[in-house]
Amino acid sequence: MAEPTDPELPEQAVDTLLTLLGSAEETPIRVLLLDDQVENLMLRSTILHKHGYQTETASTIEEALALIHSIDVAVLDYHLGAGQFGTEVAAKLRLQRPEVPIIILSATLERRFGGPEDMHLLKGYSSVDDLVVALRSFRAKRQGRPVMVDARDFFYSRINMAMGDDVVMEVLDARGNWHYVNDTCARLLERPREWFSGKNMFYEMPELAPDWREVIATVATTRETYIDRTFRGVMNLPRKGEEWVWNVLAFPMTLHNNESGVVLTARILERKTSL
Repeated sequence: MAEPTDPELPEQAVDTLLTLLGSAEETPIRVLLLDDQVENLMLRSTILHKHGYQTETASTIEEALALIHSIDVAVLDYHLGAGQFGTEVAAKLRLQRPEVPIIILSATLERRFGGPEDMHLLKGYSSVDDLVVALRSFRAKRQGRPVMVDARDFFYSRINMAMGDDVVMEVLDARGNWHYVNDTCARLLERPREWFSGKNMFYEMPELAPDWREVIATVATTRETYIDRTFRGVMNLPRKGEEWVWNVLAFPMTLHNNESGVVLTARILERKTSL
């Protein structure tokens, strides 16, 4: 019998969920929800129930610690008030049950988050859909090993959200290997987004190499920002009967694997239609 799939999820997300559970009908994921705001607990619990998850709720650290041996995933609010933090539960859970994934919810982005065993979602920017996708994306490693969370798509999508949907955006390493492209870029180049990951821009589009190989490498290594208004070729793909004038910006960033990389963006400044 074929494995069940969810048409709204990428195939990889379905595979990871099936690996974690074997079958959602047989073994529902048990999610610990920790938040000192009861209304938040009720809202998240109700939504997760609709998606097939079993929830255990706690409003204090003590209540959460009493539940850590009966859960599969922990979703912990960072600031609990009265000088208490969800990371106290995270630390004890990591020691006692290292195979359990941990998601931290907070109102601020702090450097202490984002380790290999944790995912950090930002309140006010991360939607409930982000939480559901995060739960589905976990891949449990058996025999007491820590869970490794690959959150690159979520991480880079936050940058894309800030840029706007009208901007072509790519994330590359210093060698020109794609780590992420947004939907606008994928549509422009007429490829599915998943096609790009791991491929090299200059191998796939050799006409860009003479001008842009050095630019990408320089931005990544020197951490300088590059602005190009000469429209020398990056994404300069006018459709028949149209001439596009681009503004291209390349700025440095640290990639999810701690390598130096580049965010390359292109915005249409002017679109001219020829007769």
